[in-house]
Amino acid sequence: MIKVENLTFSYPTSYDNIFENVNFQIDTDWKLGFVGRNGRGKTTFLNLLLGKFEHSGKIISSVQFDYFPYHVADKKRFTEEILQEICPLAEEWELMRELSYLDVDSDVLWRSFDTLSNGEQTKVLLAALFLNEGHFLLIDEPTNHLDTNAREMVSAYLRKKKGFILVSHDRRFLDGCVDHILSLNRTNIEVQSGNFSSWMVNFERQQEFEQAQNERLQKDINRLRQASKRASVWSDRVEASKIGAADKGYVGHKAAKMMKRSKSIEARQEKAIEQKSALLKNTESTEHLKILPLEHYAETFASFSEVAVCYNGNVVCGPLSFSVRQGERVLLAGKNGSGKSSLLKLLMGEPIAHTGTVKLGSGLVISYVPQDTSHLHGTLTDFAKEHGLDETLFKAMLRKLDIDRIQFEKDIRDFSGGQKKKVLIAKSLCEKAHLYVWDEPLNFIDVYSRMQIEQLINDYSPTMIFVEHDSSFQDSVATKIVSL
Repeated sequence: MIKVENLTFSYPTSYDNIFENVNFQIDTDWKLGFVGRNGRGKTTFLNLLLGKFEHSGKIISSVQFDYFPYHVADKKRFTEEILQEICPLAEEWELMRELSYLDVDSDVLWRSFDTLSNGEQTKVLLAALFLNEGHFLLIDEPTNHLDTNAREMVSAYLRKKKGFILVSHDRRFLDGCVDHILSLNRTNIEVQSGNFSSWMVNFERQQEFEQAQNERLQKDINRLRQASKRASVWSDRVEASKIGAADKGYVGHKAAKMMKRSKSIEARQEKAIEQKSALLKNTESTEHLKILPLEHYAETFASFSEVAVCYNGNVVCGPLSFSVRQGERVLLAGKNGSGKSSLLKLLMGEPIAHTGTVKLGSGLVISYVPQDTSHLHGTLTDFAKEHGLDETLFKAMLRKLDIDRIQFEKDIRDFSGGQKKKVLIAKSLCEKAHLYVWDEPLNFIDVYSRMQIEQLINDYSPTMIFVEHDSSFQDSVATKIVSL
């Protein structure tokens, strides 16, 4: 067992505790999905398990923890050399076996690590880390560099393993490989048996039950409050009637009885208030988002005619021809490195080597969410001014995406990966545009915000062309798929 007892932690620069008196235990054979809103402390908790921070309370474990993504200092080295460093006791045939499970050609072992695609790097590092017998693996968002097919393969691979905590916001990916859910809620961390979908059903049922309890108790409190006032008034009237009364003893007894009844009602009211305060502490509410697409006279917003993207003189995709028509939500699907992001950058006018023709409708206004967030810096106020956004609307949008006001004064550099992505999405939602071009918008974004964004797109039907590997999001949003 891994036991966490009375864990309390806050960063030295913060007054607020990220964790306060957290208690739970897990089995080292379990396959745990770790879920929670962005910025709530999932990566921080993994670092606490790794012993990186001082904390109060206890973390009791008899296993060694390994962390993914593993930090590779020199990526120029051969992959085999790096993997021997990660799992020194593993035989070469074992490495080759694990790579075959992940559909990775064994010749990657004798290639420089930096020549591997992001997806290949993810797969080989996972394979090596699972060869450390008796270790417990902490896997932090592995899907961000995996295309849709690779996600299915890694999910199937993890299903055959045991002994890990997996941080992911991809619902289908989690459902394919975990048998327990570790949920980081507003006030606690809970463990539940089952996959993500069963956990979500139970969590929503619990919230509905607590909401009903909350409403019943509120009615009880209001009724008791009125009864308490009436009893108190009656008691005072009876007490006042003692003046000049023939039988003061009888009237006094009656007044005492009325006062006792008033106190009893107050006690019941206090108990109901106490019960009510224990409810709905972990409620996850999502507010309704809005987007205001501009109208355009043309039916076709963008067209690609015999377009082929080239890297170093080599054609990586195409030639392909397709169009983006008004009201369509076009998904670009394909493996990592197949040129999806390059096609989006061509729409944005970037100088990407290509053949063929890309045409845009006259006067077309485009809103772009790039894949990369590393350029973000400064305060949200600075960011709003730089991009000509209405600051009040921009911050209201971020609040709806569950970014706390306390973050508003921080440098965006210090935001979590998911919070940075939300900054870019909020910017796009504040921009009035004809066409929305989104490149992997959901990287690092939590499950609730994913569903919130899905709802927004289905409600307002903006014209979009996007790249996203979350299968649930694809199924919900895309009206047309272009396969590369």
